[in-house]
Amino acid sequence: MPEERGTATDLEPRFYPNLIGRLYLISLEDVMGRNGVNALLNLAGARHLVNTYPPSNLKREFPFADLTTISKSTETMYGPRGARGMELRAGRYAFNLGLKEFGPLLGMADLALKLMPMTMKMKIALNATAQTFDRFSDQPTRVEERKGQFLYIIEKCPVCWGRHSDKPCCHLAQGILEEALTWVTGGHSFHMEEIECRAMGGNTCTFAIDKDAID
Repeated sequence: MPEERGTATDLEPRFYPNLIGRLYLISLEDVMGRNGVNALLNLAGARHLVNTYPPSNLKREFPFADLTTISKSTETMYGPRGARGMELRAGRYAFNLGLKEFGPLLGMADLALKLMPMTMKMKIALNATAQTFDRFSDQPTRVEERKGQFLYIIEKCPVCWGRHSDKPCCHLAQGILEEALTWVTGGHSFHMEEIECRAMGGNTCTFAIDKDAID
């Protein structure tokens, strides 16, 4: 049986480093503008972040609970479809803005990697992304492999922290993964689907990613 989700206040505190929280907010600003982000933060009850984004350091001080309420408020403001598009775009932008500069991801620009087969590039990129979050945040993440697919598994997801949804809602993570794979494979795209989501009662948030490119 899935574990009890509870509300955000019932769950033990978990944190992203300030830098990832900052990248998240700046990436939203690129999508909706500073005034839009301020309106979103006010709606989310996160007024402490209005015009005061987290500092650019690795201290784990940006609560999962803040990210959850901001993500939920994005859906309230723009509807499920609009929020999905915005968070996918924000995830891609956040990766390019600074996530790819984290230690485990830096090696993905090496010439040796560029000469590797496509599937090996994908495996390295997904593992490096998982290691980044596993090492620098309170988000345990791992990668598994099965015939024709990789599984990217988030055990404690900040988007789902105390959240309930009737559809998968981890679009920010998907945007990050999409951009990581596009970057490491030289522009290719891959079919990706969230097949399990904690907000829907699952034990993890899991993305199934096809090994064959769609372009």
